Amino acid sequence: MADKQLIPILYRIADALDRLAPESVLSASPGDADAFIWRTNPAGLEAVPLVNHLPIELLKGIDRQSDQLMDNTQRFSAGLPANNALLWGARGTGKSSLVKAVHAAINDKSPKALALIEIHREDIPSLPHLLRLLRGCGRQCLLFCDDLTFDSKDDTYKSLKAVLEGGVEGRPPNVLFYATSNRRHMMAGEMIENERSTAIHTSETTEETVSLSDRFGLWLGFHNCDQKTYISIIEAYAGHFGLKRNAAGEDINLRAEANEWAVTRGARSGRVAWQYVQDLAGRLGKPLS
Repeated sequence: MADKQLIPILYRIADALDRLAPESVLSASPGDADAFIWRTNPAGLEAVPLVNHLPIELLKGIDRQSDQLMDNTQRFSAGLPANNALLWGARGTGKSSLVKAVHAAINDKSPKALALIEIHREDIPSLPHLLRLLRGCGRQCLLFCDDLTFDSKDDTYKSLKAVLEGGVEGRPPNVLFYATSNRRHMMAGEMIENERSTAIHTSETTEETVSLSDRFGLWLGFHNCDQKTYISIIEAYAGHFGLKRNAAGEDINLRAEANEWAVTRGARSGRVAWQYVQDLAGRLGKPLS
């Protein structure tokens, strides 16, 4: 085959291979930004230029949890000993919002003090690789996994246990791990019961399945908010974003509207409050910035 015929074929083959190859991810350095997402294909840190977070003063009804997490994180950002933290409890009660708000508040006071790195639950097996990259990087790094739960066919929790505490290398001193979960032990109750019923020594099996949560020195419980707290969340949002009056300058009956919204959703929580505020801002034609 002549060269003139071969070259176009080679170009088509090269183009086809490019389309089949995984999309490249620019691997950022922990010092390039304040927040990152850990990607595994290919492995690397993807910088997040703008973190989706709320000011910490807008998170109502979780003052105790906020103070404890802030104290723990401030110690860590200053290079002092601190505990891994597990934020567990009801859906939509501000667990992940609090982690991001604390990170933002600390960096507002001390720029570049802390890097936030989100790792997805399905990427937990790659955690040792990530820790090797962060070890000795010269910056305090807060790893964050949202909605960390395991089912009966998932043994990833065993590797996570070794990484958090007990492994040969151990957790690097410049790395802390925060996780949120709807379950206190991050495992379904039926999963624990099934393993207990099939084990020869049930107590040992139960210890194996629930001991992951013991790797977290700080446990913070979140519970559904009451009517008073729910309304205070709405009022705080409305005041912050200027949503208390309509276009005609008339006061909006926030309490009545918010209660009706909660009834239609069948729940009261920080998430439901935020969804109402988004609806209200849309009706008033005001951006939430």
